[in-house]
Amino acid sequence: MSEPRSTKSFLIHIGRALLLRCPACGTRPLFEPWYRVRSLRDWFTPLDGCPSCGYPYEREAGYYLMAIWAINYGVGSVIGILIYLVLEWQTHLSLPALLAAVLIPVCAFNILFARHAKALFLAVDLFFDPHEKGGGDDRGNVPREPIPPVEPAGSGEDGRPCRPEPVLR
Repeated sequence: MSEPRSTKSFLIHIGRALLLRCPACGTRPLFEPWYRVRSLRDWFTPLDGCPSCGYPYEREAGYYLMAIWAINYGVGSVIGILIYLVLEWQTHLSLPALLAAVLIPVCAFNILFARHAKALFLAVDLFFDPHEKGGGDDRGNVPREPIPPVEPAGSGEDGRPCRPEPVLR
């Protein structure tokens, strides 16, 4: 049973996300530790799920697109605009120097912040749409009764091939 929605539980979820921990239990990491990362794929891809509580970190293909577009690129854009405004106001750099002074930190920030953006998205999703165990799949659907297997097409009594009857759901 999950805790009720409150400011305290929201802050707990956000705190776990900032520590890159499972938003449901907070005991296991979401990603490989930085010292075991061997490729960019290892850096950007979360683990399959939490071994402690069984919470799945990715429910469907494309699950983290909103995390990358809204959170990661959004925060990176705001930081880039702030850097630009401060540099434009305080200094009078040439255009190539100004572009380098804005783009290099923003690109580095986006690479380093991508894990946190996914963790924050997962925590906010868990807070607003908790997925309880036992009541069906991760979307809350109640499972249907299993469909009996269809027998393979064989010969009828008269020797002609027969087709199995379609299974109606």
